[in-house]
Amino acid sequence: MENIALIFQSLDDETRLRIVSLLFEEDELCVCDLVTVLQLPQSTVSRQLSLLKGAGWLKDRRDGVWIHYSINRSLAPIQQFIIPVLRNFLPATEAARKDLERLRSLNEGCRCA
Repeated sequence: MENIALIFQSLDDETRLRIVSLLFEEDELCVCDLVTVLQLPQSTVSRQLSLLKGAGWLKDRRDGVWIHYSINRSLAPIQQFIIPVLRNFLPATEAARKDLERLRSLNEGCRCA
């Protein structure tokens, strides 16, 4: 039961939902790209990524000093059930549309260097 509560609590934040929405659009994003698109401080984005990863939504990959995040493909059954709902409703939000515009305006690949 605690696991289920953690899964739902991890989605109880607009920034975390925006991150999930962006990662539905891109297979993987670097923290620096998320900071640029979300227009938030790196510490805020990193904290939200950590919470999502702790709840099992995300996985990370280190590339030198950069950390890239993606949707975890080995989700718990309840998360697998929730994913289609999120994929359907998140892109329709104004924040998600603006985030996606900013993401598409960035150059190809990681913009960290």
